[in-house]
Amino acid sequence: MARLIAKLFLLITLILAVVPVYSQHRKGIPLSDPQSLQSDSLKKDSVRQKDLGDVIHSLFKLKPVNKHKDAISGRPIISVVPALGYSLQSRLAILLSGNAAFRTAAASNVSTIVSSLAYTQNKQITLPIQSNIWSANNNYEFVGEIRLYHYPQSTFGLGSTSNFETEAPMDYNYLRFQETVLRKITGDFYIGAGYIIDNHTDITIQPTENGTVAEYLIYKKHSTKTHSTSSGFTLNGQFDSRDSPINASRGFFLSYEFRQNLKSLGSTSTWSSLILDARKYLQFPSCSNNVLAFWSYDWLTLAGRPPYLDLPSTLWDASTNAGRGYIQGRYRGAQMLYCEMEYRYRITRNGLIGGVFFINGESFSAAPGTRLQTIQPGFGPGLRIKLSKVSKTNIDIDYGFGTQGSRGFFVNVGELF
Repeated sequence: MARLIAKLFLLITLILAVVPVYSQHRKGIPLSDPQSLQSDSLKKDSVRQKDLGDVIHSLFKLKPVNKHKDAISGRPIISVVPALGYSLQSRLAILLSGNAAFRTAAASNVSTIVSSLAYTQNKQITLPIQSNIWSANNNYEFVGEIRLYHYPQSTFGLGSTSNFETEAPMDYNYLRFQETVLRKITGDFYIGAGYIIDNHTDITIQPTENGTVAEYLIYKKHSTKTHSTSSGFTLNGQFDSRDSPINASRGFFLSYEFRQNLKSLGSTSTWSSLILDARKYLQFPSCSNNVLAFWSYDWLTLAGRPPYLDLPSTLWDASTNAGRGYIQGRYRGAQMLYCEMEYRYRITRNGLIGGVFFINGESFSAAPGTRLQTIQPGFGPGLRIKLSKVSKTNIDIDYGFGTQGSRGFFVNVGELF
């Protein structure tokens, strides 16, 4: 009976762990695609690598699936699975996640459409839909995103010197639509343009913990408006020489997004911003499978006055990963500078279990025109469990620490950057 219970527990764990793969922005690449994801280090490793699938097949004495068979073709492969999740901003969450994967041509990169409907313990309802569609010859990439949120979430004011005493619970509905077209210029370099709209409606805010006026109301100049819209065009560029978009061991990634919002397109105000995202990966020591990863994410308001909820904020980057150690929205301001370093290492030689240690820092200004404030650090250890040895996809379980007693678990699938 004990062995049966143990097997059932592992099976449930696997089911719950697999689902978030299908809801990760730019991480929804099927686990059975070895053409672009299998690394040289996997081929050269003298110890047979294992993942959770191997463990489950061994426990239940099932016939192993041939993971090296590339089954992705023009006909979409669709997966839909229920699951549970957890984060500081949502607490417990019930999810229904899905993925559609296909190729537009035999030699093209794998295109994906991923989504995840969730209801959380904090009464949040979220439906993100992301798409990465490659043309037949990989000369074009079409990147899209839709977010439909009902999202109760606290705000703590502006700048990186804000504290928990200024917490003010908010509630709002949120719609985002974005579509970007990237054109290959040469090698790994792409440039393009797109359109984006962020629409917040039915915004309400409660008094702060210490009874002061919420900074949201001050920023809005005591306006009673309950909605805001940012609508505009983007200019984009990307260089990507990583050996894997899910779990890179070497290479470099750089992207930029210039955004111009215009009243003529329905924006509440005219404003512009720039996002610079740079990542570097080194095998360290060079003869090992351990990786030293660096990430810089700078989100800058260039001109104008963005709506409060569209200002740069902790864990509101495109992948919602910048700021481990803090709750989403903990810091907010017109300018955001962020950097992180993470060391990733194996614990078991077969690659099933690994570990990380990360340290990061973020600095925000307050309203537009103000200077950057204190750097707020975050750090912590993490555990990695191999979900797929072919794609090198891990289940990430991190415990992060920040200032003012901020701390908590962060669970993800696929490396955070």
